[in-house]
Amino acid sequence: MVLLPLSEAVVGGCFTPVALIASDFDGTLTHQGKLTATVLESLQALAFVNIPVLIITGRSAGWVEAINSYLPIIGAIAENGGVFYRKNREQPEFLTPIVDIEAHRHRLRQVFQQLKTVFPNLKESADNRFRITDWTFDVTGLTPSDLQNLSQLCQESGWDFTYSTVQCHIKPFAQNKADSLIYVLTTYFPQLRREQVLTVGDSPNDESLFNPLLFPLSVGVNNILHYTDQIRYHPQYVTTKAENEGFCELATLILKLIDVLPPSS
Repeated sequence: MVLLPLSEAVVGGCFTPVALIASDFDGTLTHQGKLTATVLESLQALAFVNIPVLIITGRSAGWVEAINSYLPIIGAIAENGGVFYRKNREQPEFLTPIVDIEAHRHRLRQVFQQLKTVFPNLKESADNRFRITDWTFDVTGLTPSDLQNLSQLCQESGWDFTYSTVQCHIKPFAQNKADSLIYVLTTYFPQLRREQVLTVGDSPNDESLFNPLLFPLSVGVNNILHYTDQIRYHPQYVTTKAENEGFCELATLILKLIDVLPPSS
């Protein structure tokens, strides 16, 4: 599948109905793992013109609670769909029902230990202590073949698996970004049509957000090109720049389309 450049979206007028942006975080809003002033400016500019941004990330619940408090966003979904933090709400909403969190974490740990018998060099992620619904380990050093084998092993143990540029995730089946986003949109933004929601991402754990039957308008920042042969669904459009610069490229285009920025910006 050929990913279209953003210029094609401008010609077709595809971005004019955008009323909400659902964006991944790492590798999409960050540069080498760090937030930049330009991204913060873009988020603030979008909020100013009433185009809210909803973060949807694989990061831990504890970590997402913090960014939801500080960034100019309307909310954030953590752990690839497990937990939702709504802006100005102290208590999160569990999108994946868990009767006994301690028992759930114990089962996840057991699966991880089973994986380590096949891949002894797996390293548990530092943020696992702040997680609720999933279990993570570092993706560094794993080949595409390794990742495929890990996915198969997880499924044989009754768990789902995904990965990003940062981590691998052992998670419950049906816990994914698309389903969680659909729930949040239906529950908290019922006035929005799917055609008004723009999804943005950069890696395999964003794949469900690229499903055109669910979200007809999607963009991958340029680094998604590293994974096009590893995912089934691809974004409709791709930026010319990677990571945070790709998101800023997209934000600038949207702001121009609604005449907030001059053409020469």
